Amino acid sequence: MENTKQNLLTLIKKLQGQPVAVIGDMVADIYLEGIIERISREAPVLVLQQDNEKMVAGGAANVVNNIATIGGQAIAAGIIGDDKAASGLRSILTSNKAVVDGLLTSAERTTITKTRIIAGGRATVSQQVVRIDHDNHMPMNDIDEKKLLTKLQSILPQSKAVVLSDYGSGTITPAIRRLVIDYSQQHNIPCMVDSRYRIHDFKGVTYVKQNDAELAAAVNMTIKNDDDLYAAGKILLNEMQAKGILVTRGEKGMTLFEANGQISNIPVSDKSEVYDVSGAGDTCVAAFILSMAAGSDTIAAAQLSNYAAGIAVRKMGTATVSMQELIRTLGK
Repeated sequence: MENTKQNLLTLIKKLQGQPVAVIGDMVADIYLEGIIERISREAPVLVLQQDNEKMVAGGAANVVNNIATIGGQAIAAGIIGDDKAASGLRSILTSNKAVVDGLLTSAERTTITKTRIIAGGRATVSQQVVRIDHDNHMPMNDIDEKKLLTKLQSILPQSKAVVLSDYGSGTITPAIRRLVIDYSQQHNIPCMVDSRYRIHDFKGVTYVKQNDAELAAAVNMTIKNDDDLYAAGKILLNEMQAKGILVTRGEKGMTLFEANGQISNIPVSDKSEVYDVSGAGDTCVAAFILSMAAGSDTIAAAQLSNYAAGIAVRKMGTATVSMQELIRTLGK
């Protein structure tokens, strides 16, 4: 164990400054917090006195933010609107020294937002009572797609690894997907996909990240035990023609499937109380792909991503993990 931790501490130093491009659905996560005052006379609903409002990077932007806070050179690419949420995202990402000139403004699309209303009282625990999503369900228009394709042709040569972060909002069109996967194959740079709904569209990508529920859906199986999981992982690995699939399993940690037939189980790094799993998958992807950009082997990359995700789930809301937090955790 001590040797493993020492190796990971050495790896963290190698991550610093590694350039990684993140292409996908950039989301502004907005948290509106309020104190419960009374029940409304208009309807049987709570009346909240707004106490706080904050915005954090979500979706693909959370991957960007985590790469930046862990110490990599994060390069963001996607389509956003000309609105307050877009300004907020740019500000958040640039404050962590991410490169944001790949965030292109669309005249037709708005920035994706997910607004969570958090209610609490002076003597009660705060909790989320409703979430309001503002998404783009229309396909990306030809003008925006062409702008993004052109931008990627200058971003990809700057990158030592790439993430395709697909939250189903249409940023990663077939043409963009093909460009990125073809480029990564031709130039032998690792490309990792995290797609909630359309994983089979990304065949030929280097690495795949799925949680166990997504894996089960992808191969149309019910996963009841480890044997089911191993069978499902092998099927998806073969279908994707990938070098590896990293499956997150909640309290059971992670399992890494590799094209050479090796299956590695990585137990949770810390069994402390889990506060919030929001965005932990993005943290996992960020740490893994950043490690691969630094020339790590897949086992060490998965182990580091496991530690990073373990830190993220102990924070409320969508959160980032810093290089200093990783070092402190590994030093315990």
